[in-house]
Amino acid sequence: MDIALLIKAALMGVVEGLTEFLPISSTGHLILAGALLGLNDEKAKVFEVVIQTGAIFAIVAVYAQRLLATLKGLPTGDLVARRFTVNVLVGFFPAALLGFLFIGAIKSVLFNPLVVATSFILGGLVILWAERRQTRVTEHTVQAVDDIRWPDALKVGLIQCLALVPGVSRSGATIIGGMLVGFNRRAATEFSFFLALPVLVGAAVYDLYKHRALLSADDLPFFAVGLVVSWLAAWVCVRWLLRFVASHTFVAFAWYRIAFGVLVLVTAHFGWIAWTD
Repeated sequence: MDIALLIKAALMGVVEGLTEFLPISSTGHLILAGALLGLNDEKAKVFEVVIQTGAIFAIVAVYAQRLLATLKGLPTGDLVARRFTVNVLVGFFPAALLGFLFIGAIKSVLFNPLVVATSFILGGLVILWAERRQTRVTEHTVQAVDDIRWPDALKVGLIQCLALVPGVSRSGATIIGGMLVGFNRRAATEFSFFLALPVLVGAAVYDLYKHRALLSADDLPFFAVGLVVSWLAAWVCVRWLLRFVASHTFVAFAWYRIAFGVLVLVTAHFGWIAWTD
């Protein structure tokens, strides 16, 4: 067992868990962290996708009662359960379709640190604009996840497609997208959590199946450490974020994105850090 490799897996798990549900791009951070740790081959790229399911376990743990009630309510015709399920599936479909059709081209062209850095900066500017717009909204159409209608879910799902570009941030696109179509911050944040369930699980299953020839039983400890650490870090982050959005804006995350993106561009330009694919 390679202890150094397991430590790298744990570090990647921490990065994934802490960034998956914040509007700062987990994929972008994983690409940058992988570049620094030397985890940038094809197997490492599969690892980055698979450990995102660890973050899903955190959502299941935090919202276990809500998810269980939905599963029980669907067979009985419960309207709240059915509307919730339809909204999640409608929001999931656009990104699933585009991802299935174009993920190969996206990975081959856009998965590199400089694209990520540029996306960080542009995404930060969008968050600043969205927050300024949010302060002028005196009444939100959607106060809770159960108030969401399927056309609004579709709009958020279409905006989520922007997150196929690494560095944009899936959670950032869905949270800010929700705010732009009339959700308050809490509803936008929670809907982003629930949209992650089919998106991340679907991506992991697809990537595992597509690259199954690269993997062997020897990879199990490496993947297991990343998954477990990702789950624990995400559980802490989700609980903290729900408290944070109750009384704070996302402006701090916007400036973080801009500063981090500039840092990557500057260090790459002067050769201080050899950012590689």
